[in-house]
Amino acid sequence: MTENEVFLLDTNILVYAYDAADIQKHTISKKIINKCLDGEYQIAISPQNLSEFFSVTTSKGLLEKTDAIKVISDIIVFPGWIKIGFDHITVLAAAKISDEYKMSYWDSLLVDTMKQNGVLKIYTENTKDFKVPWLVVENPFS
Repeated sequence: MTENEVFLLDTNILVYAYDAADIQKHTISKKIINKCLDGEYQIAISPQNLSEFFSVTTSKGLLEKTDAIKVISDIIVFPGWIKIGFDHITVLAAAKISDEYKMSYWDSLLVDTMKQNGVLKIYTENTKDFKVPWLVVENPFS
């Protein structure tokens, strides 16, 4: 990882930063986020990631809804997080990616959101879920 390299932080890594059940994953995830806060990493995040984060952390009891809202709000307003988004064209492209690469639609939506925003690297625990030729997939836990 270089200082100017932009990567998307998949939801699972963001969730581990708030889930201490696996101390190693929790520590690594917090370190990645802290490097973004310190300006060492440029991390991209999408509305899909933030939505999944809210759903997972609140449904698993990791955070109260008000706390999850605060985390999401902090990410949105902090200029160190690169916010990327999608539109109706992305939805169609994601459906085509899902079909062509036999991926889940939601992973395909994230992949095309990244592609359309020029983010071609993802940090995720789920490396097998992102099998497209233009994407660099890295598991920070291995």
